[in-house]
Amino acid sequence: MPENKASLSDLHLVKKAPAPWKLKGDGFILMFKFRENWVEDNGFLPESLKGRFRGGLGYVMLVNYTESPVGPYKELLFIPGKFRKSKTQCITKIYVDSECSTLNGQANWGIPKETLPFSWEKNGNTEEIKVLSGGKPIFSIRLKHGGIKFPVTTAILPIHLRQVWKKIKYYTKPTGTGWGKLAKIEAVDINPEFFPDFREIKPLLSVKIDPFHLEFPEPIFKDEIV
Repeated sequence: MPENKASLSDLHLVKKAPAPWKLKGDGFILMFKFRENWVEDNGFLPESLKGRFRGGLGYVMLVNYTESPVGPYKELLFIPGKFRKSKTQCITKIYVDSECSTLNGQANWGIPKETLPFSWEKNGNTEEIKVLSGGKPIFSIRLKHGGIKFPVTTAILPIHLRQVWKKIKYYTKPTGTGWGKLAKIEAVDINPEFFPDFREIKPLLSVKIDPFHLEFPEPIFKDEIV
């Protein structure tokens, strides 16, 4: 196994929290079926993934972690779908509001986290979430949720991540369970310079998860998977 050197030079500035992580919280999952040309043009793909999209479900996730090894934090992430012959997934854009989460996420799993402030307002069954840069929103969304709760698990929709960070390949299979309710987007605004602009694409399904329990295990390192 190669030595994990990703961002370790900066980790002395924050609390070091090695994998595995157990997390709790609530949030939203928006499921999509993105077209290949849209992913190529808008998916913030690294060069290593261009021309290797294999379809599958894509996700936008907005997460309010209430418990984690680095304390509470908020997160916005994008997974375009599956890539390569291995049909693994990749987080190509992700923001959190905790530098401790950013540096540990890079070092532990090769996740390309970036740190920006969030605003997350809850008003009954309506929630408004904003990500800010320079004091201005670069992503804002208002979602409404309700209805009967149903179980949600990664056993049904598994996530198999393949991330590359500082030339190291990380393979991680997070697992989670929770309770979901149907949700819908009431309004959304996106600066496409910061995040994939999915405003013209209707989600296949939008779900509010509350609560959830998630575990990010130690990654494995394999050069033979392509």
